[in-house]
Amino acid sequence: MEEALDYRNWPAERLVTRVAELEAKLKALTQEAKGLPVDSPSQSGSAKRRAKKAKKDSPNAFDASRYSTRFIALKFAYLGQRYNGLEYVANNPTPLSTVEEELWKALHKTRLIFPTGEAAERGEISWEGCEYSKCGRTDRGVSAFGQVVALRVRSARPVPGLEPRKKKTGDVKEAAQEEEAETTEEPEKEFDPIRDELPYIQMLNRVLPHDIRALAWCPDPPEGFSARFSCEERRYRYFFTNPAFAPGWLDIEAMQDAAKRLEGLHDFRNFCKIDPTKQISNHERRIYHASIEEVDMRRHPVGSNGQDRSIDVQTPKLYSFNVNGSAFLWHQVRNMVAVIFLVGQGLESPSVVSDLLDPEKTPTRPKYEMASDAPLVLWDCIFPEKGDPERGRDNTKLADADGGDGKFGRNGIMDSLWTTWRQRKIDELLAGGLLDLVASQGRQTSLGEGNGAESHRSTRIFEGANSARAIGKYIPIMQKERMEHFSVINARYLEKKNLKDVEKAAGQSVEADE
Repeated sequence: MEEALDYRNWPAERLVTRVAELEAKLKALTQEAKGLPVDSPSQSGSAKRRAKKAKKDSPNAFDASRYSTRFIALKFAYLGQRYNGLEYVANNPTPLSTVEEELWKALHKTRLIFPTGEAAERGEISWEGCEYSKCGRTDRGVSAFGQVVALRVRSARPVPGLEPRKKKTGDVKEAAQEEEAETTEEPEKEFDPIRDELPYIQMLNRVLPHDIRALAWCPDPPEGFSARFSCEERRYRYFFTNPAFAPGWLDIEAMQDAAKRLEGLHDFRNFCKIDPTKQISNHERRIYHASIEEVDMRRHPVGSNGQDRSIDVQTPKLYSFNVNGSAFLWHQVRNMVAVIFLVGQGLESPSVVSDLLDPEKTPTRPKYEMASDAPLVLWDCIFPEKGDPERGRDNTKLADADGGDGKFGRNGIMDSLWTTWRQRKIDELLAGGLLDLVASQGRQTSLGEGNGAESHRSTRIFEGANSARAIGKYIPIMQKERMEHFSVINARYLEKKNLKDVEKAAGQSVEADE
């Protein structure tokens, strides 16, 4: 007689296989007793296939219906150099992945979202059914330290009337204790919407790329909250050095004058790229604040090479162009920075900003190059409390809600950010050390000096990149060739779109006739 087996310690997969095996034996015995032909070995393979299917449909399979969900706002940051911008567009392949792609993959892998629709069924990236919205759409190469999205995610809150799933265990004593606990009636503990919730920040940061970090989440966004439309202020910072290149000193005072002219409600048609797909006819935007500010450089990026530079006024300094506004047009910040850099180099007067803001004097945009993408950061997105006259400047609505246990310690946010920072810091120190070494050898000159003959041959333009661009003779902005009026660009797009729609409809009509 076969010895009785103890199935209590068996894993679920093995139990499923065992059940399928016993069912096959039982069927064979039944057929033998009835005088029917017994299944052949090839037929017994179907039992294995049923076992595999049973494995997929086993109680361990993830069942979204067993979980409650909640609507939250998620704040995260990313270094944008490795990404093709924030936004993912279906059926539009890009050379680099987007930040949204990586965020979706992390949310899907941690089973925090349950997308619906045909795209989700095909395993494609889709936010359908997630109540998803995003605040600021950054371009390729641009970073963000305060990006915000809103979406519906899985929650740890128990579903009313649904019994919790039994835990897998091989410990008989533990199983007995659980059974005893179930028979002992205790008042159900009230669910704390923050302390008892899933550790969203830690879960996401475990699977996100190292240069994308979840920072905080808001547990109770107000009714009707949208990460895009509820945001009342977006803050950008664009970093640069002075000198901008060697030699290439910038006039910070003139740049400050130019920046201040941007404040207020203005028509920024000459500081943006026209996107005809949006059909925008109103280019007025309000800038709350614009300034040039020196950045604290207690840790100098360039070593001192043993020299005392405490009174050296020509030591390189770090600055940022800070701009806060209600909303921004496509490439608006990078175009504003480009013009301010021209002012700083003495190629334009600060008054050129006023000229470009005057739609009567300058109805169409001059063809000038916008600034580089890498130094630009979406610094923060502000969501004010109701009735807040200061527009929520402290951004308290998005305070870290995970109890502070996801910031420090092993695998915390600071741990991973330190790794990224240290790698870049070593690169900076090595490059700075080499720069100092070369500067200390041979004839000693100031950063403001250079080859005079070369400087007369060609003008070099600083556009925020790591090096200046030689352009020959400089042509002032107001004398440059102009682009078409935005109404002409919009009309041409509509004409082409309508023509395509007509051709498509005609093609469908022909197919129907056939």
